[in-house]
Amino acid sequence: MVVSASTCRTETVFDYSWKHVVVCYWNRYPNPSSTHVLTEDTINREVRDGKLYSRRLLSKTNPVPKWGARFYNNVPVKIVEDSVLDPVKKTFTTFTRNLGMKKIMKVDEIVVYSEQKDGRTLAVRRAYISSQVFGFSRAIRAFGIERFKSNGNKASSGFNYVLKRMFPHHQLLPSAAATPVTASPAPEQFSDGAVATTTHNNTSSSSKSETLKSTAKIGYEFFKCHASKIAQLFSVRN
Repeated sequence: MVVSASTCRTETVFDYSWKHVVVCYWNRYPNPSSTHVLTEDTINREVRDGKLYSRRLLSKTNPVPKWGARFYNNVPVKIVEDSVLDPVKKTFTTFTRNLGMKKIMKVDEIVVYSEQKDGRTLAVRRAYISSQVFGFSRAIRAFGIERFKSNGNKASSGFNYVLKRMFPHHQLLPSAAATPVTASPAPEQFSDGAVATTTHNNTSSSSKSETLKSTAKIGYEFFKCHASKIAQLFSVRN
């Protein structure tokens, strides 16, 4: 059986230090933009080789369009989140995937939070979306891409809301020397014809170059190994 897949990549710059963003990450729920997140529980957490490994279980719900009601009832879906915090390199990487409804739509997402030269924090999000519903796979994947981007905007809005509440006097301003630019690279084409949609927030040209270098390796391994091997990479030892 051939399973077609689509991908999406987005970037968000938070006007706070990497340390503040990481601290806020563990406290970002609840917030006004996260009403779809019902529960979150930490399953395991350990320090290994100087890095903090965590595994959490979340339950979320999202409304579906009318055409999707035949495939999916609007019930909470369990999501596993593995994360690795590297205090030396100042990177925080999360990998999430849904446990239920995977035949209808399977979503694997990796997010890398890293420190920029101006002190702010860049979040690069990548999603790998697949569906096994014969005849509706492309429509479901297209819906998944749009839902991923919509949820990403909500997540960033909610994140900023909590950041402002936790650190009201620590917001950083973009460097005056930086010139904001918007990049629109050509979309990625896959074997099944699915096209990756790419969106970018405004970032400086210098940080842009640094971002591409730091995320190229991650993106390559992500799409080369797919979700199963990434899950092994981020797994927490029992």
